[in-house]
Amino acid sequence: MAKLQEGIDYYVEDGLYVFTAAYHLRRGYCCGSGCRHCPYPKEVQAEAIRRRLAATLERKSHEEQ
Repeated sequence: MAKLQEGIDYYVEDGLYVFTAAYHLRRGYCCGSGCRHCPYPKEVQAEAIRRRLAATLERKSHEEQ
């Protein structure tokens, strides 16, 4: 992906980077982070969140062993 452009791909609010819907669409998938401007349908977001949570739980399980 090309270099990010402020105002097009993101903006800064209270010191945090907020990605735009245009950025998410160009990236091509939902990351499951609950992004403010996620353009993907709720069903896609929910599945991405489930995958992200499962990966986190798996990683923690391996760390405890």
